[in-house]
Amino acid sequence: MQISNTLKRLTAGIMISGSIIYSGTVMAADTIKVGVLHSLSGTMAISESTLKDTVLMMIEEQNKKGGVMGKQLEPVVVDPASNWPLFAEKTRELISQQGVDVIFGCWTSVSRKSVLPVVEELNGLLFYPVQYEGE
Repeated sequence: MQISNTLKRLTAGIMISGSIIYSGTVMAADTIKVGVLHSLSGTMAISESTLKDTVLMMIEEQNKKGGVMGKQLEPVVVDPASNWPLFAEKTRELISQQGVDVIFGCWTSVSRKSVLPVVEELNGLLFYPVQYEGE
């Protein structure tokens, strides 16, 4: 599946002395934290809950194969509740407080546009799973 291949490409990155380099910062980690940013409530929940389930399934499958670079993937799921400004707040929380290494999320253009300034400010990494706009 595409998410599994994306995780493989993502984590084929740089390893230095057992540490991972993301956004110019060296972090020792037993797991790779993966943020999942899809609405689980509100008007978009009907579409985005399935996306959350798909990401969790792909993480589980990858972990069964030994994870990535010998590290297990650890999902961190948040619910932006179909509230576009809340997407930005939850993105900040995922990167700053939860310490995720990557985020898979957003389903609409407006949610992506809401989180983009935060991702750029905090040197985060967002995979936006919409074939006609992001991939």
